[in-house]
Amino acid sequence: MSAEPSPPLAVPAGHRLPGAGADLDVLLAQRLRPGLAGTVLAGRTATVEFETGSGDLWTVELDGARGRVRRGRTPDPTLTVRGSADTLADIVSGRVSGVEAFLDGRVVVRGDLALSLQMDGMFTELDSQPATHPRAHEAVVLGLRTSWLEAGDPTAPPVVLLHGLGATNASMLPLLADLSHDHRVLAPDAPGFGSSEAPPASYSSAWFAAWVEAFQARTHTRGAVLIGNSMGGRIALEAGLAHASSVRALVLLSPSPAFRRLRQYVPLVRVLSPQLARMPLPPLPHRLVIEGIRGMMSVPERLPEAWYDAAADEAVRVFRSPAHRVAFFSCARQIYLEEAHGRRGFWDRLPGLLPPALFVWGDRDRLVPASFAHHVRNALPSATSVVIGDCGHVPHFEHPARTTRLIRDFLDTV
Repeated sequence: MSAEPSPPLAVPAGHRLPGAGADLDVLLAQRLRPGLAGTVLAGRTATVEFETGSGDLWTVELDGARGRVRRGRTPDPTLTVRGSADTLADIVSGRVSGVEAFLDGRVVVRGDLALSLQMDGMFTELDSQPATHPRAHEAVVLGLRTSWLEAGDPTAPPVVLLHGLGATNASMLPLLADLSHDHRVLAPDAPGFGSSEAPPASYSSAWFAAWVEAFQARTHTRGAVLIGNSMGGRIALEAGLAHASSVRALVLLSPSPAFRRLRQYVPLVRVLSPQLARMPLPPLPHRLVIEGIRGMMSVPERLPEAWYDAAADEAVRVFRSPAHRVAFFSCARQIYLEEAHGRRGFWDRLPGLLPPALFVWGDRDRLVPASFAHHVRNALPSATSVVIGDCGHVPHFEHPARTTRLIRDFLDTV
């Protein structure tokens, strides 16, 4: 179910302010529709601070389906959005997608990244937006509250993007922005991550695959192409193995397969309960998270520092939730414990994959070495496997043009 937009707020008498951001001030008050944010916030209140390069500041206070705009800073805002007055006015008026402005560096986002991705729907009626502008949705899928972004013509061929461990749908934004020009693209937060529910569950690849199948049924995207990065790639592979009729093709970006080596710690990991993560923990250090994300890149400087800050803010925010911490460690545990061989072993089942598949690896990936490409070619000689040079774990961020071209060329063949 998508959130129903609330009526626009009236502009209080005399609310128009002088200065370069006066038009933005009026637009914020006229166009604010906080109903969508009320769904995303799940009963919480929030403050969004808009700051222009000229120093003008406005705060949008959100409380369920109600909202208020006032001038000035707010202590400890939920979200801060910085950009030129013209850029912010273009976003609020619906002329420019907030996601597009973030990706091309026109705005900087700090704080609740999930909330920032709802901004397009917070100011513009969903049915009046260009099809390529991401729209936020939420529904119950397999009994779980699931959030997703969607962009593109609803009648176009569907693509479902699946993010990796510890990430959210924001980690798939470059592909969402590119493919939405000629596909219907959906980027969900997987259960246990981002704004989706984190239930007590096994978090095995089979469990996730059942959720993907239910998500496709709920969104009428059976027959979609599944594109997954890291853990999302493993989920996509399991969906292709278990529910082949629902999957047109698979694109696997550095997918995390079953460990073939380093199995000596399996007995120890089996006895470690992810529920230990419910214990109170000190805040996750922002700088430590940034270093972890930078370590996934071959050349970290390829990405703007603002992107690292936004991703780290989101990781710190999500990790405050005990249920989401348990989900994270449950997934990490399952990835390591997955059987490599035998009747249920990943590598012995992989030759049975039916949907066409493209595997993309980074030759400098420290998490999923490109040497797995050799094992995939042996198990699945019909698949296409490409190793990108000077590339880490997230090729769609480090080499976006090359990665999207590989994906588009592959989709042309299926």
